[in-house]
Amino acid sequence: MEVTRTFDLLERFQELYSEKPDVLAGKQNGEWIKYSTKDYVENSNWISYGFLSLGLKKGDMVCTIANNRPEWNIVDMGLSQAGLVHVPVYPTISAEDYDFILNNCKPKYVIVSDKALFKMITPIAKKVPSIKGIYSYDAVEDAKNWKEIIELGKANEAKLKDNLIEIKKSILPSDLLTLIYTSGTTGYPKGVMLSHDNLVSNFKVTAEVHELGYGHTALSFLPLSHVYERMVGYHYQYKGIGIYYAESMATIVQDIKDIKPDLFSSVPRLLERIFDKIIGKGKDLTGIKKRIFFWAVDLGYKYKPVGNSAWYLFKLKIADKLIFTKWREALGGNVKIIVSGSASLQPRLATIFWAAGMKVLEGYGLTETSPVITVNNLVTKQVMFGSVGPQMRGVEVKIAEDGEILCKGPNVMLGYYEAPDLTAEMIDKDGWLHTGDIGEFADGIYLKITDRKKEMFKLSSGKYIAPQVIENRLKESFFVANAMVIGLNQKFASALISPNFEFLHDWASRHNVKYRDNQELVNLPEVIKRVQQEVNEINKTLGQTEAVKRVRLVCEEWGPATGEMSQTLKLKRKVIAEKYDHIIQEIFSVDS
Repeated sequence: MEVTRTFDLLERFQELYSEKPDVLAGKQNGEWIKYSTKDYVENSNWISYGFLSLGLKKGDMVCTIANNRPEWNIVDMGLSQAGLVHVPVYPTISAEDYDFILNNCKPKYVIVSDKALFKMITPIAKKVPSIKGIYSYDAVEDAKNWKEIIELGKANEAKLKDNLIEIKKSILPSDLLTLIYTSGTTGYPKGVMLSHDNLVSNFKVTAEVHELGYGHTALSFLPLSHVYERMVGYHYQYKGIGIYYAESMATIVQDIKDIKPDLFSSVPRLLERIFDKIIGKGKDLTGIKKRIFFWAVDLGYKYKPVGNSAWYLFKLKIADKLIFTKWREALGGNVKIIVSGSASLQPRLATIFWAAGMKVLEGYGLTETSPVITVNNLVTKQVMFGSVGPQMRGVEVKIAEDGEILCKGPNVMLGYYEAPDLTAEMIDKDGWLHTGDIGEFADGIYLKITDRKKEMFKLSSGKYIAPQVIENRLKESFFVANAMVIGLNQKFASALISPNFEFLHDWASRHNVKYRDNQELVNLPEVIKRVQQEVNEINKTLGQTEAVKRVRLVCEEWGPATGEMSQTLKLKRKVIAEKYDHIIQEIFSVDS
């Protein structure tokens, strides 16, 4: 059957994969609980009947604030086929953001995942007149359980069956499916309105970039409240790939060993950490084992997606047998594809993972584009390391005169919720969405992202600096977890560096460097000198204007929980600048 609305996936499952025992799976009390095709369809229908029984009508909104779990999909499908609008929200944002979002979208009901969220959301929800009730996925004292909606749906199935059929017939591909609030790096979140067609068009064309399908398994751990993992989830379902949801970010390693996935989607920071741990273990080796390990790594860095010589492939086969098979075993042994998005991936990481038999497909997009605009393609063999691939079928991409990437296609959002002025700023009168990213095409095919338009800045000399390019170079060092390049209206560029403390602690131990805590560690002369050596090497690859003249190490690790990064692991530059204002002033207080 033709899929034109997200809930058409349920009928597709019944037609093509009716006997599939693990459409969805999640861990409860240490055991994997699987949902078959029958379970998925029945529970989704009961959710539809349940919410209709509660008096909801087409266009009403329901907000979910939860971690990844199979039940998320069941509610999502139940809402969509009843014509209700799903508003998924991160379970880790501030009370202030929850207050804004709930008052902005005015949902009828809210579903949370656990006791902590129930306690946080309840006092906020009481001040939102539209909210009629809060349900919880987990059993929580004094909270209604989501299974009550299921039971209500079961009780009213016979009465509402024909009504649901008519509602489904009335839903158009162009109808609003979901409202996704962008985490943003400044100010309040914006509600991105996406239609069925926005997401369906995206998961159908991304399904064309690889050949995995029925019988293969995916591990999911990135937030389903973000459009990236949500679209990928639809993509998996469209292809008949079973989805297993990691219990938490802390259990990913064990979950990988349990299910031995064939693919998963990730963000560059996680791949960096995986690689750093692998290299760390290599450094612990001695003698011939250590030499073989780093011979394989050096060989891997020379890998090309196409055009490797027979002699190179012969050596790679040896390296694979001795070293790379162990890397794959650490990730379950079956991983064939890793999809990377949300931020720029270091080309060396893509190269080495491909050499190790795990093909990293880097793509690019925004929440406002549902999300994928371009992605490297295994099927057409259009792959270039350091690029985000060719544009997808049906999606138009062009570079404006100022270098900004513009996009047009069925994946472009309907607009921002109740914000026509902001929509007009994003989408011009000709229908081109202005991404805010600066880029260029390599070989006329492969898109390369060079920076964020709003993040570029001028030195006092009038020269422009593209900070992301420099930051990505700095992060190639094992000593650097994150970096923010600064220098607006200054004579030179500098950088704040949040070290890779796991690696730095190991280095300090090996070099007998004593310290009490991270605060003391980052201020030790030998540590500063060692990091400066890394920066000096990186500066050799940069132009004279771009070179980082001064660096300062900070004693904190940056992340969403501590406020320096967004939920999608992008730097919150304004927050970081305010937090370290005293350091920034010190950097530029004396001329270079």
